[in-house]
Amino acid sequence: MTIRITGTGSALPEKIVTNFDLQELVETSDEWIQKRTGIAQRRVSTGETVSALAAEACKRALEMAGKTAAEVDLILVATCSPELLLPCCACQVQDLIGAADAVAFDLNAACSGFLFALNTANAYLQTGIYKNALIVGSEVLSKLVDWKDRGTCILFGDGAGAAFVEASEETCTYENGRRAGMECMVQGSDGAKGRVLSCAERALNSAFYAEDETISPYIQMDGQAVYKFATKQVPACIQQALDKAERTVEDVDWFILHQANVRIIESVAKHLKAEMAKFPMNIHKIGNMSSATIPVLLDECNRNGMIKRGDRIVLSGFGAGLTYGASVLVW
Repeated sequence: MTIRITGTGSALPEKIVTNFDLQELVETSDEWIQKRTGIAQRRVSTGETVSALAAEACKRALEMAGKTAAEVDLILVATCSPELLLPCCACQVQDLIGAADAVAFDLNAACSGFLFALNTANAYLQTGIYKNALIVGSEVLSKLVDWKDRGTCILFGDGAGAAFVEASEETCTYENGRRAGMECMVQGSDGAKGRVLSCAERALNSAFYAEDETISPYIQMDGQAVYKFATKQVPACIQQALDKAERTVEDVDWFILHQANVRIIESVAKHLKAEMAKFPMNIHKIGNMSSATIPVLLDECNRNGMIKRGDRIVLSGFGAGLTYGASVLVW
């Protein structure tokens, strides 16, 4: 069974917020932010919802794949910032795009969400339960950010990215000898360290019990702890995936990584002894969009012609949980 990504799409809010805009909100500067994160600007919702952004990204992915919404079997939305707890965002997307016959549900693995959704879809398709899936990472993190906290408000942005994945009995072998499709996936979690990056839900307040409601409802992050985790775990995870697929770093054409921090990406490249030229980035213009970063960057690289059929790609990321994962595939 060959599992391939045949279409990608993305959607971003219209509002651009620069580092200079943030200087008006908190004590910071464009130089300070860019030096520490690589971010110059980010997109922020002025009404665009998680479901609406996800639906637009899905439509573009379907258009590229040459499919209609009526043909979709499965919709998986990775998000940690839905507008509604019920119904799930995937069911909202199903309605918005008109995929009446699809099965739809959400996943939350924070910034690793798209990879976890891709792995889940792969399992469904490999077993023959479904023949295709729409996988979406969509976030409106601006509502979870304390805009007075310079440690977090400088980092995050809003947006959505999608991929249409299909299963086929046919094997496609390229001139370079590579076979198209998914080669390997690994994923993991370290819940014992999960509190270094967290965001509280509403407190328990019933007729029988009331919790302390002074807990902040915004994203809380120990930046140093997250940095140390990412710079150690991401290269280790990528190497594990490559070893499992019996490939080497040199066999990889592109590393599409979660766009959290330029210094983290540079550290991963250094640990893997890989050329930085193999690590495309767009963090400078859209910031950290959690589960949306990998599919949005993948769509950008796909649409600008950077990725060619037969290229071997590694997708990898990390997030709250703490979660991490890596996928190896031939485009």
